[in-house]
Amino acid sequence: MPTRTPEEIRASIEQNRQELGTSIEKLRVEVVRLTDWRAQLRRHQQQVMIGAGIAGFVLGGGFAALGALSFGRRRREQ
Repeated sequence: MPTRTPEEIRASIEQNRQELGTSIEKLRVEVVRLTDWRAQLRRHQQQVMIGAGIAGFVLGGGFAALGALSFGRRRREQ
């Protein structure tokens, strides 16, 4: 098994430290890019608008149905 000198070990450790620093910086930039919700909204504006429309339609229909059920019963009982 080949043995390394202390200088080779130190050089290897320093190289690993630099590579780790570069990797962490790349990861930080990627996390910032992915968590920028305003940019995500701009990028996917059409899909967001379609989703908002569908959600409004479903919620509006659900509220209308609940209103019809509750007010419809009261009218029948009178």
